[in-house]
Amino acid sequence: MDTTDANVVPLGRHPTVEELMARARALVPVLQERAARCEDQRGVPEETVQDFERAGLLRLSQPARYGGYEMGWDTLCDLADVLGAADGSQAWLQHIYADHTVFVATFPAQAQEEVWGKHHDTITSASIDPVGRATRVDGGFLYSGRHGFSSGIDYASWLICAGFIVEKEGLDGPHFFLVPKSDVEVLDDWETMALECTGSKSFAVTDKFIPAHRFLDGRLSRSGTGPGTAINKAAAYRAPRFGGTAAAGFSALAVGMARGVLAEWLAMTGPRTSRGVAVGAQQATQIIAARAAAEIDAAHALYQSTVQGGMRKLEAGGTESSAERLTGRRNIAFACQLALKAGTRLFNAGGGRALYLKGAMQRQYRNLLGAVAHRGVAWEPSATEYGAALLEQHGAPRQSPGA
Repeated sequence: MDTTDANVVPLGRHPTVEELMARARALVPVLQERAARCEDQRGVPEETVQDFERAGLLRLSQPARYGGYEMGWDTLCDLADVLGAADGSQAWLQHIYADHTVFVATFPAQAQEEVWGKHHDTITSASIDPVGRATRVDGGFLYSGRHGFSSGIDYASWLICAGFIVEKEGLDGPHFFLVPKSDVEVLDDWETMALECTGSKSFAVTDKFIPAHRFLDGRLSRSGTGPGTAINKAAAYRAPRFGGTAAAGFSALAVGMARGVLAEWLAMTGPRTSRGVAVGAQQATQIIAARAAAEIDAAHALYQSTVQGGMRKLEAGGTESSAERLTGRRNIAFACQLALKAGTRLFNAGGGRALYLKGAMQRQYRNLLGAVAHRGVAWEPSATEYGAALLEQHGAPRQSPGA
């Protein structure tokens, strides 16, 4: 990729969506070429992060007052889809880093200033499984926790941790706490069979003081009303965290990875012969191609309808209703299931040639498996929640937990 100054966004001018998409597409062959090296080193090379920053792909939704473009979740998804087709792991990091700029933008203003005040290109990683525990002390909290799955932590300077406040009457939360990386111990435990390049290591926080301004009430975050929204007015910041709109990027990544599997399968299958017979000329092969392509297109349409509808409502001043959240979560989870079906269908039809470890197809398929395993797009809990609400509207009794 040409990474001369001509590709850097001029000071004071934000790139258009079309320009950003063109830059993402220009990175596709670069990411493909680096994919095997990323896998070997269990992390994304520094050049990739620099390319993302140079192209403006990490500031998509960062507040304008800190050099960002304040773009919506629909743009985040479009870019995740394109980059995911090139290499799922490197695309994962781009999306996570861009997503976390929205997250930080909803924290109190003083926390945002700490993160971005001196360096607008500061990167934040996160671990949202609420395993941490905080106790109230003067001016803030004393916090501890052993957190996992912190994607891209190697290049991060700040970390968002999820946890509960320990009260006399029990646990309050979950909430979010912002911690400088210098306050944590990074644990090099990311040995996985998928998404190896994301470097999603664990980290431990032990009795560290967190001032009150680096606390984000989870209830406000989940309703899209974090204190940062009083300053940062763009629609993206008012999307409820973990709602359908804000979580659609994981579907976009999965769909992009499925596209990558399809592209590799077509390149391999087009000229392939088996026992002297052209495989691509067989009707069964043609049906596999058509069905997989249709499943990927259907998955794309499903998550796109969710994120575009959500952004239109946010831009009009509305917010995601409970029913829209349930439907959105259903849609993004089912889109991932469709993408996985397509990828599995193609991999199974790839024959023995798909098994070679140096092939890109198996890497993309494993990345797709890892992406769809993410808790945020798990089908069963989303389907259960949506199905229960749908049946309750038609007279079914509410089922008690564990029944």
